Amino acid sequence: MIIVAAGAPLLIGGAGFAVDTAQWYMWEREMQHAVDQAAYAGAWARADSESEDDYAIRARQEYDANMEKVTAYDTEPTISIADFGDGEDNSVVVVSSATRELPFTSFFTNSAVTIRVSAQATFQEGANYNACLVSLADAGTGTDIGGTSIVSARCGLAALSCSEDAITIDSNATVETDSIAACGTIDIGDNEELESVRHENVDGLVDIYSHIEPPTNDTARSYNCSGKGRNKQASLMPGTYSSIVSARDTVFAPGIYVIDGGTLDLTANSSLTGNGVMFVLKNGAHMKFGGSGNSNALNLTPPTAADFIGTPYESQADELAGILVFEHRDNNATQEHVMNGNSESLIEGLIYLSDGDLKINGTADIAAQCLKVTSYRMRFIGTASLETLCPIDDSTNVGGSTAIVRLVA
Repeated sequence: MIIVAAGAPLLIGGAGFAVDTAQWYMWEREMQHAVDQAAYAGAWARADSESEDDYAIRARQEYDANMEKVTAYDTEPTISIADFGDGEDNSVVVVSSATRELPFTSFFTNSAVTIRVSAQATFQEGANYNACLVSLADAGTGTDIGGTSIVSARCGLAALSCSEDAITIDSNATVETDSIAACGTIDIGDNEELESVRHENVDGLVDIYSHIEPPTNDTARSYNCSGKGRNKQASLMPGTYSSIVSARDTVFAPGIYVIDGGTLDLTANSSLTGNGVMFVLKNGAHMKFGGSGNSNALNLTPPTAADFIGTPYESQADELAGILVFEHRDNNATQEHVMNGNSESLIEGLIYLSDGDLKINGTADIAAQCLKVTSYRMRFIGTASLETLCPIDDSTNVGGSTAIVRLVA
């Protein structure tokens, strides 16, 4: 009895301490979960430019939503921005504590117990990319700018290829752009000025036109000239052609021109004009654009949304507006599409070659107010020169990378 009487306080105290310890553990677990979720929420808010100023509000909302047992005696959480690693102001830190007297421990310590928890989450902002020169191949080199080519496209370059050297730029080539983005890596050669606009391993690049079906026009047509001698010219109407190979001055009436299996060859030494036109390539058709002198200007502009009003494609007007060339996705052309040009040419709108490779020749000298090119692969050779003056905000949105948030402490 003496031994039991002497050991009873220790036994009761030990049991009481175990009960209090379980309480402490419950507090710590609930509070740690709350600050973890708060740090995540604050970091996600900071990673989005539209909500970055509200990070503390978002963090507090998440903290309150995850508190239940300790909510009556926890402190106001502190939420702050901190540095992490080599970054600056790139993380959110949330700290909180709870203080309360428990019956057994307070008997021995004569004081309350405080549990303190903290969490830190880093964030990296996502980014969206626009480009007016886009290659769609998902492997290998998508865009190759070789030789002494000159590409002036402030509106951006992009490649969906996730391979090494998704975009390659020869050291002797000249590229002027505000953005180069690729799912894979980008070889800029000796062009060190491009380092600041190079964005590699971007995992969210997409073909935003992939859902659009090409229009058609089933009216059978053929290329015919009228007039004689110097007055001989072709005045073409929309419809389906086996080929269009320009032989004389040619005027295209507004509308949809389907090239079924043959060649769209607009390279003759003549004047070629078409406002509000779209060329659709299918069944192996391929295109050749360009001229060889200042007197044979190539002037082509695409349809606007208003041009589709009253047609079977009125419901798709906004999607189809601005497309100059639209290649079927199963076109299977056996030849590369080719672009030449001269200083007097005017080619506007989007050239969309989803199934074909585009070669921009060494004789090309193409200037445009807003020319956009999306092709499966794209290569510039020799002394090719292409200038498009699209503002980057008016060029094709090719998606981008998502924000990254990690709990680090």
